[in-house]
Amino acid sequence: MTDSESDAKARGAPDQPARVVRSERVLAVLAPFRRIAVVSHVNPDPDSLASMLGLKALIEAAQPGKPVLLTVEGMIARAENRAMVELIPVPLVPVESVTIDPDTAVIMVDSQPRTGRRGSEEALPQVVIDHHETGGDLTGVLFRDIRTHMGATSTMVTGYLIEQKVLVPPELATALLYGIESETTGYPREATSLDDGALVWLFPRANKDLLARIRNPRLPHSHFATFQHALSNAFLYRDLIVSWCGEVTQPDIIAEVADFFIRFDRVHWALAIGLFERHLKLSLRASGLGDRAGEVLREVVDGIGSAGGHDKRAGGMVRQECDDAASVDSLLKTLRHRLLERLEIDEQQGQRLLNGCPEIPAP
Repeated sequence: MTDSESDAKARGAPDQPARVVRSERVLAVLAPFRRIAVVSHVNPDPDSLASMLGLKALIEAAQPGKPVLLTVEGMIARAENRAMVELIPVPLVPVESVTIDPDTAVIMVDSQPRTGRRGSEEALPQVVIDHHETGGDLTGVLFRDIRTHMGATSTMVTGYLIEQKVLVPPELATALLYGIESETTGYPREATSLDDGALVWLFPRANKDLLARIRNPRLPHSHFATFQHALSNAFLYRDLIVSWCGEVTQPDIIAEVADFFIRFDRVHWALAIGLFERHLKLSLRASGLGDRAGEVLREVVDGIGSAGGHDKRAGGMVRQECDDAASVDSLLKTLRHRLLERLEIDEQQGQRLLNGCPEIPAP
């Protein structure tokens, strides 16, 4: 005890209350409930999957015997994500199969209420944990941990586990490591010292062979067919590529196409658009920090859809159903025009990225 602290006690000064860490606060909110349901955005990605798994470990360690249900809405589509769910494994149940009653607390991770990233939002979450800039309706939420400067929600959950001294087995460490890695990849990185610190803490605890299998899954024929279509229908407008992926078998491939095109050394922006289940899905990428891709894409779909994201990455969708080629073409023109206007690019500057490729006889 310091001299000043001794003097304060001698004068009868009250003790300063101890700081309550975030993990204690979230556990206190969950304590009265008999069951926990964890939800995320539609078509969950590695960050949301790992965050859900980490919260399950946290709650089971701190509040033994309490059931924790990890839910999924939409599909686990991308090959890496499917490998993660199968190999870790991540125990998921369809969100529509879970009844939310007064004894069930809902935790929303890697998303926020009323942002258009979920199909159904009838149940109000008691807890929201997220790192996205897309602000939601947090009315009535009992605990919120929203840190938009963080690279991944998995970093925040890793911090909870460290605070509570929860034993992290290799499978969970692998999931959390890959969740952070998937969000902070690319250059320049959208990561903080806390993200890097979590990676350093998790790496020696992770299963490296398991991590390599998740990073390098086998790919279906549809993956290559979509890339062929996207390359054949990519157009360059100054430092922007707009690519039409056509009708896709799963929506995450659109983000993969955008990630592919943003590496082109002549572009600063890449927009990939595809048709999935009669709706247009969009993925926007920017090459630099501070570009506010999420804000740009929200402006592009304003009034016709929803979008959100970060400085460099954003995703969105158009609400209107596309019943025929004419409706698709009309919406594509609208989206392209809005983005070009937002980026102050002359539409007349556009040119096809690649000319037709000669075909050789089958060997």
